Amino acid sequence: MNTSPAHILTAIAEVKAQTLVSLFGNDFDDADDFDGMFAQALLSQIPDMNGVSVGVLSALDLPGSAQAAMLHAGRNMALPDPESAYRMMTLINGKDSLYKAQVHELGEMGKAVAEMQQAGQKLADIEAGHEDIEAGLKDFVAQYNDWISRFAPDLSGGGLLAGTQAAEISRYELEQSVRNMFIGVSEGLNGIDDIGVDVMPDGTLSLDGAKLDAMMDTNMKAVVGATREFGASFARAAEMLNAQNNFIPNQLDNLNRAIRYIGENQADWQAEFGTGDAAKPTGQVARALAAYKQADGV
Repeated sequence: MNTSPAHILTAIAEVKAQTLVSLFGNDFDDADDFDGMFAQALLSQIPDMNGVSVGVLSALDLPGSAQAAMLHAGRNMALPDPESAYRMMTLINGKDSLYKAQVHELGEMGKAVAEMQQAGQKLADIEAGHEDIEAGLKDFVAQYNDWISRFAPDLSGGGLLAGTQAAEISRYELEQSVRNMFIGVSEGLNGIDDIGVDVMPDGTLSLDGAKLDAMMDTNMKAVVGATREFGASFARAAEMLNAQNNFIPNQLDNLNRAIRYIGENQADWQAEFGTGDAAKPTGQVARALAAYKQADGV
């Protein structure tokens, strides 16, 4: 039995190439060599193993009785390089916690995007009239600002979803929708700021009631047309993000496959390579992980 660290790294590579690219953020062209690429992706994150090619690490063929070798502080001292194996398992433990936390938070973002889709659709179906238009835009602005505030910490530098394509594209697409200068062009307008909805420097929205009232008094047809056009456009953008085989569902699928694979194999890996350090999540990761476990009844 080959029990070298390289062997286990190669075994983990059964997760599909899409998962590798999505989770590690590497740009790989040759999906046929996924096993080696996944191994290298993990090796690159273990300082003492950097630069070590897959297959170069010494193999250790142990008899079955040696598989239960004594562990020392999370290390399997029967291995030729217990420190590298220990670091590898510590990394895997940490990734398991991180992926679970990201599943919870990205799932929450997906729900919020669905709610924003509904908010956009309400504007698309708005009735003409001062009170309906003003109330509808006020409700949308408040809900959009809640969306921005809720996920700003996740998407900031070092945040739980920072660098996650699905989350960052979700924010980008919805921001582009509210900044679209072509909304209302057929009515002689240039974006929703012409009806009093302004984008602030922090990305939140502000409704200028006086400007809106003035526009409704002088050209209600244009205000209604622009509001409905904006709502429909925004709803389509939000719907796309949650569509099957699109950004958020794909990323959640990738994360869940990685979590399942680790769960199915972690005990065997720990028996052969040591337990490594248990994950010690803090901050956003700790909170999201606790919510993930609570939702799963763990």
